[in-house]
Amino acid sequence: MLKITETVNISGGLHARPANLLIKTAEKFTSSILISKDSKEVDGKRLLGVLTLGARQGDQITIIADGPDEKEAIQALKKLFDNNFEV
Repeated sequence: MLKITETVNISGGLHARPANLLIKTAEKFTSSILISKDSKEVDGKRLLGVLTLGARQGDQITIIADGPDEKEAIQALKKLFDNNFEV
């Protein structure tokens, strides 16, 4: 299991477009992906779950990957945040 904490730096937070990019990235991996903010934890491969976090610009979220390709999953998701969801 690997875990990282990232700050949402995009204006508008994790609204539909960036949340969709996050999910499409997470779905490429067989590892389970959990995303949490404050005390709420959701499946990182489900759009509705990610949107219900209500992550706004400046909020910190934690991403947990667990499975055979967890390292690659964490690297790919971290890259999204590092590039402010520009692909």
